[in-house]
Amino acid sequence: MEQTLRVGHRTAYEWLAALPAFLVLVFVVVLNTSSSLHAQLLQLGESMWSGYFQLRIDPVQPGCNPAMDIDAELQRLIHQANNSVDEFDLFAPEPVNEGALRQSLLASQQQCAERHALYESAVERITPGVQIFRSIELSVASFGEFGMSAQRIMLAVLVLICGLTALFRRHHIALRPMETEMDYRVAAGAQLIASTILFYSVYSFKDVAVNSGVAISTQHHILHHLWIIGFAFILLLSLYQFLFIPKEAKPGGSFLKAQLAVPLYATMCIISGTYFIMSGHSAGIGIYLNQMMELSQLFLNVGLYVWIGMLLKRTELAQKVFAVFRPFNLPPELLAVVVVAIAAIPTAYTGASGIFVIAVGGLIYMELRRAGARRQLALAATAMSGSLGVVLRPCLLVVIIAALNNEVTTDQLFGWGVKVFFLTTLLFALMALATRQGPARLEIPQDVFPQFLQALKPLLPYVVIIGITLLIYAQALNAYLDEFSAPFILPVLLLVILIYERLMQEKDVLKRENLNIDYVENRLEQSWTDLRVGNDSLEKTIREATTETTGHIGALLMLMGLSVSIGGVIERAEIMHMVPLVFESPWAAMAVLVGILVVIGMVMDPYGAVILVSATIASVAYNNGIHPVHFWMVTLVAFELGYLSPPVALNHLLTRQVVGEEEVRLAKEETVGQSFWYRHEKILLPLVSMGIALAIVAFVPLAIGYD
Repeated sequence: MEQTLRVGHRTAYEWLAALPAFLVLVFVVVLNTSSSLHAQLLQLGESMWSGYFQLRIDPVQPGCNPAMDIDAELQRLIHQANNSVDEFDLFAPEPVNEGALRQSLLASQQQCAERHALYESAVERITPGVQIFRSIELSVASFGEFGMSAQRIMLAVLVLICGLTALFRRHHIALRPMETEMDYRVAAGAQLIASTILFYSVYSFKDVAVNSGVAISTQHHILHHLWIIGFAFILLLSLYQFLFIPKEAKPGGSFLKAQLAVPLYATMCIISGTYFIMSGHSAGIGIYLNQMMELSQLFLNVGLYVWIGMLLKRTELAQKVFAVFRPFNLPPELLAVVVVAIAAIPTAYTGASGIFVIAVGGLIYMELRRAGARRQLALAATAMSGSLGVVLRPCLLVVIIAALNNEVTTDQLFGWGVKVFFLTTLLFALMALATRQGPARLEIPQDVFPQFLQALKPLLPYVVIIGITLLIYAQALNAYLDEFSAPFILPVLLLVILIYERLMQEKDVLKRENLNIDYVENRLEQSWTDLRVGNDSLEKTIREATTETTGHIGALLMLMGLSVSIGGVIERAEIMHMVPLVFESPWAAMAVLVGILVVIGMVMDPYGAVILVSATIASVAYNNGIHPVHFWMVTLVAFELGYLSPPVALNHLLTRQVVGEEEVRLAKEETVGQSFWYRHEKILLPLVSMGIALAIVAFVPLAIGYD
């Protein structure tokens, strides 16, 4: 069967899912790069040809006559003025001021001559070199304009393809995996209901839009039909999975226990869809999905970050970074703290802990286990790895908060974010060391520094490659690695690293075979040719990374899209209006707000949650004397606690997804008979650490004041 599905060494799945997703992701990278390239081309054109902005298009010859006969034109205007009599004018017309009229004609003639001179100068300056350069510059500009207008469509295509992929592979995020026949039947039934609601909602939205009497753009017409066709396929696949249960499913099962195997997006869809339909607003989910398209750049970046993580997973960079710490023989608990703290840096660029856990959670877990960490501790650290960096510069989430709330600035938030980062890191370290198994021994070998320096050497080429790549972007495109450029710089950087590693692997193989130097050079040259034409493992590596990416993107974007709908239910149901506008004291207000924020963090993605909080409960905090910066620091920490809190515990669900069910099962088995803490350490360690941090961040500033 596998052979029949293969076409040119690629499966039908890779052709239908991975390849379109790869093209969308590459399109977004090229699009973002083109905007920086266009800005540089404009500067280059101005430096080469002064006034290049006037040469970008062919000048239009002025219609005036610079050789106008002043006397003849003057007599014509005088004659016209004397013969234009208005019978309704009560007063006699004023006599024509011949001198003033002559001066006006002379000024007009001079201006006309100047316009003609500018036109002739521009025509003379448009040399073949200018024409070639501007054709390139205008092509880049046209591509950028097309790309910006097509972003919504690209996001819709990515959501539908990857969502269909996640459904096909049963990769959607749930509280527990499907094992029994009952699990598969119940989960498939819930997804069938959710798919029906989604299809009905987007179809209703199209009818509402068409019958609204407002002209619909071509782009929105395409979006409407994309949603309808895409969710029709998802509905058909859901029906198929409901009718046909996999043969590997265990017989039997509990109906109540099977509810935990229902994907979270399906539960959110059923809840929000039921509310909208019962309130006579069947197009509700479709409308909120369309609102998601208005933030297309943001959600496309989510897909890019997941792809970046899958590419990073296939490099040796993470292993070499971990190798630097191995000579110190750090206890597993201390190594977990180091890993969680270091992981805050890449998390700050992604702006969401869930994205980072999906991207490199598997690497973190593997390296901690290699260092001797018990499974429960490794799972805890993996789930926690994406939680500390969301308050650090240049986190996109903080930028969005500052953009939506004039009461705070990014400098204020990032300034306090550093303090919150050190607090949460310290608390996690104290909890990890306080709950260690066995005595805390830090036995550093005597020859640690030679080993440390030896471990640093393999990292030097990576430092050089990263430095050169970033320097090229900075000098050629004036693009520096920040929250805006990271999504399109990092994929290119990782591809460069993969090429380097492939060449070094080929060279090592040749050396081990003791081949002569001429043959080595020939093989290396052939290897580079293969890399360029895609005939060796580099193409396979990228293809496999993209294939794995599609499932993760589908699971994450579908969850994000439906969490936006849940936010819409909360907003339309006016649930937040049940919260008093003014409390007896800031302490009472803070206690209530903390509880609400944690719950929101449990059920919504960070971007949608920030939008909801900005529109609803932020004003409650301000009205009760809570400083805006203080409130948003509490919000960020509360969200992270929500992502770590049962019953949803999204970061733990993502950890389980990237680590594998077998490791989670073994983690339970190896703690049988131990204390309650160690049996549930993967949940309790992050939960207690972030819970204490939230209590300190929320209430200590109220006690000591904001001054």
